[in-house]
Amino acid sequence: MLSICARCLLRSTRLGPRLPRQRAALHTDDPGLSPALLTRARFLAAEHAQLSDRLGETFDAKAAKRAGELGPVASVLREWDTANESITELKSLLNDPGTDTELHSLAIEDLESSKASLLTISDRLKQSLIPRHPFADLPCLLEIRPGAGGDEAGLFAFEMLRMYMALCSRRGLRPTIIKQDSDSGTGEDRLAEGVIEVETEGAYDLLRTEMGVHRVQRVPATEAKGRTHTSAVSVLVLPSFPEDGSSMDSALNFEDPNSDYYIDPQEVRTEKMRASGAGGQHVNKTESAIRLTHIPTGTVVSMQDSRSQQANRKKAWQVLRAKIAEARQEAREQEIMVLRRGAMGGVAKMGRGDKIRTYNFNQARCTDHRSGITVHNLDNVMDGGDGLETVMDSVRTWLNDREVEAMVVEEQTKQQQK
Repeated sequence: MLSICARCLLRSTRLGPRLPRQRAALHTDDPGLSPALLTRARFLAAEHAQLSDRLGETFDAKAAKRAGELGPVASVLREWDTANESITELKSLLNDPGTDTELHSLAIEDLESSKASLLTISDRLKQSLIPRHPFADLPCLLEIRPGAGGDEAGLFAFEMLRMYMALCSRRGLRPTIIKQDSDSGTGEDRLAEGVIEVETEGAYDLLRTEMGVHRVQRVPATEAKGRTHTSAVSVLVLPSFPEDGSSMDSALNFEDPNSDYYIDPQEVRTEKMRASGAGGQHVNKTESAIRLTHIPTGTVVSMQDSRSQQANRKKAWQVLRAKIAEARQEAREQEIMVLRRGAMGGVAKMGRGDKIRTYNFNQARCTDHRSGITVHNLDNVMDGGDGLETVMDSVRTWLNDREVEAMVVEEQTKQQQK
């Protein structure tokens, strides 16, 4: 009973006059949060407070959206301030010679608990500061193409197509193969190009870790001397926009000429062709295949999987729009990377041309070259199982860490320029 009363006394002592928030922030006990990030968090929280006051007087859709984006920062920052104040007050009790033995013991316990809680809150605060990718909430398209390696690259590209289909199905997503082309004269298990549409919202954010060059090392079945061959497969993750762009945020409305993602139909050349390859007698009798060429960029998309010319045209426009949007977003990100390079000595982003992962069948391992993780259960990875998700999660953590580092550098640079 005495312990309970002592803890109540400790709480009442800590609930006395609170330290000013600015003073608590200056005496932070959080080594995991840099002053630069804390400065950015306070700036964004102040912006959130101003927007909230404005919305209390009159509603504005743009202001409401921005306030919603900043809400998590303001909320977690309040928790962070409260935890710091609690630590400061507990230390004051411990340094007070008038504190009795039992209160001193309880304060030590609470101090350790508060410090552990502060580290967790700090991680959440850092995550809340990372800008959300503009395509994060969209469905996506996965484009898979074999690279160097001949038939072996085509075989592995087909296996990767199955791997991603299995992953999406296991995660409860809605994957559909909208394009699966094989080279003339080869079997259907040698992929020339494949496109998977994942209709679930947020699929882009989940799968964007997969963009880049995937390398495979194994002994092909046709290799008589047992030599290991190295092949490559390129994976491109594209945003999938809805048919009606007017339902989207104005910045992403591809039907709005002022949007960054608008494509002028006058700049797209359309060609009708007869489909080729396996698929029935119709392929050589009707001009159902469609090829679209975006003249300013030279981007070409062809589609022939459907017997309907209209359906092929619709899918081709979907893929073309996605490719142009991703290219424009990548160009914008590259500008940011160039600005960061001087301060960070490198870039945090790996693009579509970078080798990101190796699948070594001889050693039954999968190694991601960004996060550095190695999983020794390649069969599970190729089945789209937990091993693949473990690798993808490690890459997301790596990306977030690089983004936090970049934010620290940017904030420090701003402060130095003032």
